[in-house]
Amino acid sequence: MLTILFDGIAYGMLLFVLACGLSITLGLMNFVNLAHGAFAMAGGYVTVILMNRYGVSFYLCLPAAFVATALIGAALEVTLYRRLYRASHLDQVLFSIGLVFMAIAAADYFMGGQQQLINLPDELRGRFDVFGIGIGRSRLFVIVICAILAVALQLALTRTRFGSQLRAAVDDGRVARGLGINVSTIFVLTFALGSGLAGLGGALGADMLGLDPNFPLKFLIYFMIVVTVGGTSSITGPFIAALLLGIADVAGKYYLPQAGAFIIYAVMILVLILRPNGLFTREGGR
Repeated sequence: MLTILFDGIAYGMLLFVLACGLSITLGLMNFVNLAHGAFAMAGGYVTVILMNRYGVSFYLCLPAAFVATALIGAALEVTLYRRLYRASHLDQVLFSIGLVFMAIAAADYFMGGQQQLINLPDELRGRFDVFGIGIGRSRLFVIVICAILAVALQLALTRTRFGSQLRAAVDDGRVARGLGINVSTIFVLTFALGSGLAGLGGALGADMLGLDPNFPLKFLIYFMIVVTVGGTSSITGPFIAALLLGIADVAGKYYLPQAGAFIIYAVMILVLILRPNGLFTREGGR
């Protein structure tokens, strides 16, 4: 039971890192970016290419995946996304889902449709027991990295000048510009951060979740569930939601494998019945 709980926490932590970028763009920037999973896939493929073709260490691949996808995100924000900030949510959805299918086609063309595999370092393989709990080394590594990221991200958005400028730019861009805030720069940096976190999550999850060209569609619903259940007013909501859903999903697949993904959808429906605005969204807020 405790081993399942530990694996569920690891899965939930990974879901948080994968989904928190979407929480930032949707909750703070009010932009519906369904192509978020494509950035996660890109980070996974960066890791696969660097490790399998060039022999780069897994530990070096993680920052490389973050930087690469952050740069891609920044470039796309300047050239494409920026034009749709004031468009309707329907236009944003249609645009971003189109990018998803383009990314899937590109990944299939350049990398093939097969599942990609990576060999983790020896120290991240296998399990060890602590008080009878089987702890996977790779999952412990994911938990530690994701916990550090969650704390750092929360502090960056709530305790720094950048976080204050971002909230001001979103609330009233005209006033923010009048106060000397470069709104365009704030938005491109925020979008790059969200994209980079997605890429880092894709790199961390390449072994646990698997990686193929259908990754953006396969996990898109999970990203949306995390953001919907957690709410978009803070990072805390998606973090708690990701842990809850990760534990529920792993436990459900272990105890009720015939139910498939039904458990995670049931948890989502139950939470939204009790909290229609999400766990940590203010009533009447976005």
